[in-house]
Amino acid sequence: MNTPSAPPKRDLVPRTLAFAVRVVKFCRQRGRTTGNERTMWTQLLKSGTSIGANVEEAQAAESRADFIHKNSIALKEARETRYWLRLFRMAEVVNCAESVELLDEADQLYRILATIVARTREKKQKQKE
Repeated sequence: MNTPSAPPKRDLVPRTLAFAVRVVKFCRQRGRTTGNERTMWTQLLKSGTSIGANVEEAQAAESRADFIHKNSIALKEARETRYWLRLFRMAEVVNCAESVELLDEADQLYRILATIVARTREKKQKQKE
């Protein structure tokens, strides 16, 4: 799969919302289990939808520090989402094209958020100097 370049910041909100919708549908279709697997599906659902929620919150940040904080949480949630998707594939809970596509998108969101957080921290540091 080709990895597109990072979208403009304004495109991140709808992109993370679309990702959350895909995660909800993915979990709804496959997460009707009991026990430990159900817990894992719940974790994927929580982390996968939290990315967008925190990106949305960052849009109304009260300060640069708050913006960094909210996006850092989204970054952590993207990392966790990648973990659950990799775990499901490695444990052979799922093995479908959709899980590969979700993992690819989670990776892309992780990289975008990591860049946003790093660049904003750099700008903040430069303003202190």
